[in-house]
Amino acid sequence: MSEQLHPMAPHHLPFYIVSPGEVDALMIVTGIILIAAVFAVGLLYWHLHSLPERMAHKTQKLQFEIVAVLGLIALFTHEHLYWIAALVLALIELPDFGTPLRSIAGSVEKIADSTSPVDASEAPQPDTAAAPTTISREDQIVDTEHKVRSHA
Repeated sequence: MSEQLHPMAPHHLPFYIVSPGEVDALMIVTGIILIAAVFAVGLLYWHLHSLPERMAHKTQKLQFEIVAVLGLIALFTHEHLYWIAALVLALIELPDFGTPLRSIAGSVEKIADSTSPVDASEAPQPDTAAAPTTISREDQIVDTEHKVRSHA
């Protein structure tokens, strides 16, 4: 069979029109470009989605964890409000309450350790051979007042 054009067809056809049975190069190039564009948009979406986490990476650990959880919730639920909340939280610098509270707790612990009474196991044992001493009533009152004042 001879390959003859239809009598009504123009004699010069554009490059993108191919004969039946030939490879359509334009369709293959278009498909490759489409696949690359889908991957590029996906990478852009993932990069944009991780923006709050990358911004909060320099902040405190608790703030970073909250931003990361909000980002995951936004990713899986497709609710943009969570992503916006994560972005705002990443932009805000939260005050550091932990360091002063740890310092206060450490100071209180030192104070409590310095005024704690001696345990019975660590107390020196009285000498049984020594004569018993008698403490007058006035010495007991002064000793009791001294103990009460030192804890106040």
